[in-house]
Amino acid sequence: MRKTISERASKNNTSNELQDGYNLLLSQLKSANEELDARKEEVLILRTQIVSAVQLREKNDQIDSSKVPEVIISKEPVDKEEALKAYHGLCESKKLLEAQLQTQTRQHKDELEALHTQIELLRDDIEKKQEILNYTASLSPEARVEYSVQQEITRLTNDNLDLKELVEKLEKNERKLKKQLRIYMKKVQELEVSQAAAQTSRSRPELMRQVTVQRKEKDFEGMLEYYKEDEALLFKALISDIRPNTVSATVPCLPAYILFMCIRHADYINDDQKVESLLTSTINAIKKVLKKNNEDFEMTSFWLANTSRLLHCLKQYSGDEVFMTQNTSKQNEHCLKNFDLAEYRQVLSDLSIQIYQQLIKVAEGIIQPMIVSAMLESESIPSLAGVKPMGGYRNRSSSMDTDASSYTLQALIRQLGQFHDTMQDHGLDPEIVGQVVRQLFHCINAITLNNLMLRKDVCSWSTGMQLRYNTSQMEEWLRGNNLFQSKAAATLEPLIQAAQLLQVKKKTTQDAEAICSLCTALSTQQIVKILNLYTPLNEFEERVSVSFIRNIQNRPQQTSDPPQLLMDTKHMFPVLFPYTPSALRLETMHIPASLGLGFLIRV
Repeated sequence: MRKTISERASKNNTSNELQDGYNLLLSQLKSANEELDARKEEVLILRTQIVSAVQLREKNDQIDSSKVPEVIISKEPVDKEEALKAYHGLCESKKLLEAQLQTQTRQHKDELEALHTQIELLRDDIEKKQEILNYTASLSPEARVEYSVQQEITRLTNDNLDLKELVEKLEKNERKLKKQLRIYMKKVQELEVSQAAAQTSRSRPELMRQVTVQRKEKDFEGMLEYYKEDEALLFKALISDIRPNTVSATVPCLPAYILFMCIRHADYINDDQKVESLLTSTINAIKKVLKKNNEDFEMTSFWLANTSRLLHCLKQYSGDEVFMTQNTSKQNEHCLKNFDLAEYRQVLSDLSIQIYQQLIKVAEGIIQPMIVSAMLESESIPSLAGVKPMGGYRNRSSSMDTDASSYTLQALIRQLGQFHDTMQDHGLDPEIVGQVVRQLFHCINAITLNNLMLRKDVCSWSTGMQLRYNTSQMEEWLRGNNLFQSKAAATLEPLIQAAQLLQVKKKTTQDAEAICSLCTALSTQQIVKILNLYTPLNEFEERVSVSFIRNIQNRPQQTSDPPQLLMDTKHMFPVLFPYTPSALRLETMHIPASLGLGFLIRV
């Protein structure tokens, strides 16, 4: 009840409810004092009853001794012992009651102190809120709203800082737990190796068990066998239920290698139905997983890596001389013997393209809300924070700055870094990673340039400076991650030229010639649009003259100029999956027990 009243008092600003809560706490304090007085009276009554009972018993003993002296004399030692026992019992009960009384007294004092403290806090709170009420009552309605908004912002800022501290603590704890998990995973794998023989000996019939154990002890040929009734269990454990973090500490693309080793065994025993069922079910299971997780970047990246790796394995071990040039002699011995799976390779290639397109769609959906605020609105150069364009758009621009756009340039680069790290952890080919980054950079360029050509408030010299700085930071990120050869930087060229266009002089005929020679990645229509929207920073700078814009328009247009003004944000570069063979030896592959694939037999 006290807690509820105090919470209500802290939430409500009316002084009447605060006073009611204060009165209720005083009444509770009064009732607690009355209860303590009643307890004291009970203790006194018990003491008097005990003393009177002792005195009465002594009188009765004296009367009995005068009437029957023979009996008393004969039982005198026994009566003394009983009297001593009774006396000691009374003393112990007295001590017990005194201890209980002292305990209750201490509890009562603690409660009193707590209540007094709570009363003081409530008084302070009432005084503060009364001062706030008096202060707000003296303000005008507009100032009152502004004051309440400032108070709420302060409160939210404090809450945000507390939450940040909590997040940092949780992140540190997560890193510690991940390190411990890696250590335990290594220990588990060592135990699995020592117990592998015993597990396989108990899992199969006697005749097959003997053959399997002998082949394992002699030489593992990098093949995995399973019974037909375990096929559904294989796809459930390896595709439907698997999560990327369950195999994060193992070989990248482990599911693809396991599936290929199963295909190798089906080829080895010349079972065409098993090969067909295995490949068809694998493709269908991957499609179901991707449909279920169509907005999960991590799952999409994981299965793009595994699907492309399975495709590369089918090529590497196909027996075609084109794909065998980089194989070792042992890898050439592991090539498929009985089946040509070229048609399935084409199906897997098409599936890889579909997964790649889904990956781009998911990634673009994540970064699209970040692009405009990060590239055009955030102030990554602090010295330009006060430089705003003139004219009717000044209020709109400043309101956007004070709204504190949710995303900065660093947030956008951090998100790109997370995409890059995830794809690398999953073992995705570096060429494909580069193509993904190039596609995302095109999306950033197109959305930023389109917004630049649609908003007059950002077409200024300061925005050009900010934009050039942002594009240079993104180029630096490409260099830091060895992605500069991916052609991603070239997709930013229109944005870089637009930033330069906002910064150069725009007065003379020579300036027009320089602009046309400089902005080769922009169409004439786009250059004219930016010049029309250009807003001076101060009264000393002039707007771009109409004659200058006409001079740009009258110059011969390039044949490659697109007919539309805005860039196509949905444009997709053609994706290529270059053949990248694996140096991993199949016979050294280890399958962790955590995958639940104990029914597979190593052949």
